[in-house]
Amino acid sequence: MTIRNPVEWGIDVARGTVNGVGAIRNTLHRPAAQFESTAPVVRRIGMGDLRDALAKGFQDFGAYRTDVLFIGLIYPLAGLVLAQLAFGNGMLPMIFPLVSGFALIGPVAAIGLYEMSRRREQGLEVTWAHSLDVTRSPNFGAILGLSAILAVIFAVWLGVAALVYYLCFGAVLPVSTSAFISDVFNTTAGRTMIVLGVGIGFLFALGVLAISVVSFPLLLDRKVRVGTAVRTSVEVVKTNPVPMLAWGFIVAASLVLGSIPALLGLIVAMPVLGHATWHLYRKAVG
Repeated sequence: MTIRNPVEWGIDVARGTVNGVGAIRNTLHRPAAQFESTAPVVRRIGMGDLRDALAKGFQDFGAYRTDVLFIGLIYPLAGLVLAQLAFGNGMLPMIFPLVSGFALIGPVAAIGLYEMSRRREQGLEVTWAHSLDVTRSPNFGAILGLSAILAVIFAVWLGVAALVYYLCFGAVLPVSTSAFISDVFNTTAGRTMIVLGVGIGFLFALGVLAISVVSFPLLLDRKVRVGTAVRTSVEVVKTNPVPMLAWGFIVAASLVLGSIPALLGLIVAMPVLGHATWHLYRKAVG
């Protein structure tokens, strides 16, 4: 076992990106015979399955803590950069939409963690570098395509959040952080913005949960089309509405709590949730 230096890692990332562009083209033109002919079987699960998936997520995290932390550090640092960007550009009202929007693109960020859990499940060697093996997946083009869809949803969410602020406060930006916080919690316009923002954000989160809760692990695990993966994910939510809503709440609560201490809690929360999602997929899809 060898440890690759940053240059080798960067070359692998670049190669994977180039391969991904070709993979999208190949996926779009792949003969139907290369895909599974039968739809995945959706199972009923319960609250006990959620607890077991989380327990296995912690086990995966504990087994490869150093490796997973390397990946997990990327997300809070990215969040801090986005927050600083928003502050620097007078976009203070967009801080919360940016941070909460991680829940919409979280399934994309966790793809490498799914691969690590998949390899551990099969008894294969696992290091953080193996998270890049997803670029070698026959379905990598489909994974990139679905990732692009979530990226568009994230962009739409930011646009809607900006519109909600404009409808409540107009085009005037807050003069300071303290003034903004005071306006949000102590004025009618601020409370209206909270209600509208949380309500609309819930609908966005529910939609993303439905189309992505098992679709990415399924694309990584089996030769299925994007449409099949999304339909299976939606069917999992329809078949298990209470456990899936509970799972969505667990994810949202974990991200919120992880974001409070300067996003540092995400170093643990996101890897654990990512690994747990793989095990949840195993329970929900036959």
